[in-house]
Amino acid sequence: MKPELVIFDCDGVLVDTETIANEVLSGFMKEIGLDFSPLDCHHRFTGTAMDTIKEEAERLSGKKLPDDWAAQVRKADLVAFEAGIEPIPGILDVVAHLKAEGIPFCVGSSGRYEKMQMTLGSSGLWETFKDVLYSAQDCKMGKPAPDIFLYAAKGMGYKPEQCVVIEDSIAGIKAAKAAGMRVFNYTGDANADIEQAKTLGAVTFGHMSELPALLGLKSLDETAV
Repeated sequence: MKPELVIFDCDGVLVDTETIANEVLSGFMKEIGLDFSPLDCHHRFTGTAMDTIKEEAERLSGKKLPDDWAAQVRKADLVAFEAGIEPIPGILDVVAHLKAEGIPFCVGSSGRYEKMQMTLGSSGLWETFKDVLYSAQDCKMGKPAPDIFLYAAKGMGYKPEQCVVIEDSIAGIKAAKAAGMRVFNYTGDANADIEQAKTLGAVTFGHMSELPALLGLKSLDETAV
């Protein structure tokens, strides 16, 4: 069944930022006495809003962190991203399929607008997505709460059951399921937890070239006929 709206996560789905972001976060965690490797950060925090990560870091370390700790991490991310971010391979082909069939799409991200402007701009995707961005900074709760996806669906004028979500993280899958939406889990990252994703009810796929068929879309050759 073809979706009426496709909601993309940003980091790890549109742009390849997760490796860099986890290296940055690992450094901040070690500064407060938490010996978390980038891989540890990936498994614990990928897809989670930075303010939620701050709360968890305080709980685990037993320390009260500075009020601007999350802002410090975000700033360090932006500095690291300035070296250049690559788009996820095949994502523009997916967008081309959606456009060919007249299916709208948007972004529902834990990242702030400033971050999305940086990463989408650096990767050459800004013009494609700039007018359909929704950030959890506008929501009460970040992922794994459903707020961001419900916010994006409402903003685009669709009900949850009309939407599908494209996610790379366990937190994002939980958020999508809580929102009552079908969810497709991109597992291009070597560290993806495929078994847990399937347990949560996500349809997993390893390359963006697989997604159009999973969404029930025609090939571009068929739509041109």
